[in-house]
Amino acid sequence: MASSNFVDYVKIFCRSGKGGAGSAHLRREKFVQMGGPDGGDGGRGGHIIVKGNRNLWTLLHLKYERHIFAGNGGNGSKQKSFGADGEDKVIEVPLGTVIKDADTGHFLFEITEDGEEQILVKGGRGGLGNWHFRTATHQTPRFAQPGEAAVELSAVLELKILADVGLVGFPNAGKSTLLASISAAKPEIADYPFTTLVPNLGIVSYRNNRSFVMADIPGIIEGASKGKGLGLRFLRHIERNSILLFLIPSDSKDIKEDYRILLNELKEYNPELLDKRRLLGISKCDMLDDELILEIQDQLPDIPSVFFSSVSGNGITNLKDIIWKELEVSNNNIL
Repeated sequence: MASSNFVDYVKIFCRSGKGGAGSAHLRREKFVQMGGPDGGDGGRGGHIIVKGNRNLWTLLHLKYERHIFAGNGGNGSKQKSFGADGEDKVIEVPLGTVIKDADTGHFLFEITEDGEEQILVKGGRGGLGNWHFRTATHQTPRFAQPGEAAVELSAVLELKILADVGLVGFPNAGKSTLLASISAAKPEIADYPFTTLVPNLGIVSYRNNRSFVMADIPGIIEGASKGKGLGLRFLRHIERNSILLFLIPSDSKDIKEDYRILLNELKEYNPELLDKRRLLGISKCDMLDDELILEIQDQLPDIPSVFFSSVSGNGITNLKDIIWKELEVSNNNIL
């Protein structure tokens, strides 16, 4: 897990640039006996800016750059010359990144669109030069404003994966196998629990050159919302999925009870997740005949369901059709 390239949580220390000092210069030229003030303003300190980049899928690049400093503003000078603004520092993040104050836990903002920019820490304002302070009774002020100090902030960046379909299920339910069979994603697959230790994304091709994004979330166990297993760490990724596809294998002892447990864990973590559209996929159906399928259907919860096998491919086309239909309904509800 430590060697994984998927990083969805980082803590960084930021410091904006301090503002440049205003100049207290007095005009001094040949044949000018009493030159007035001509000190320019100081430049603004650099901002720390967070920018969305749709080509990024992880916060790995920030794992080794925990201290981020912007440039200081330049000082003002004579002839009302303004100091240069400090260099802004831009932090590029994947879409779906949430930024919080590390000390208070206060939510600051989130980045959801490509190219979207938010100022995380503002640079200090530059000081005013002495020419701003001239008056009828004080025509040669010999003072100017200093620039504002830099601002420091410790921030936490959390990635919540943006996907059309989120796969929800217990460990070993066949989520990774499904993703590998219908997309180009290559998640690790093995016959033991918790094979998937990080979320995986795959682009699934559909009819008429259409496609949707599917996310394989590491398996949830009962009690995940209270910190058991791996679920608590990755439950937040489910928040950003348009629809949820619950996967339960056909050899489950009680499909309805398994679904209830999974649904309850989502409710305990965030009740708003229950507002998302839900589908039920019965996986590992290679050996089921029609009679057994009808018997299992009588035990299913009252949501759209489909039987399929990732190995043989049976039911995969039907699964895609149902997913696309639900995505259209979900998108229309948003609009």
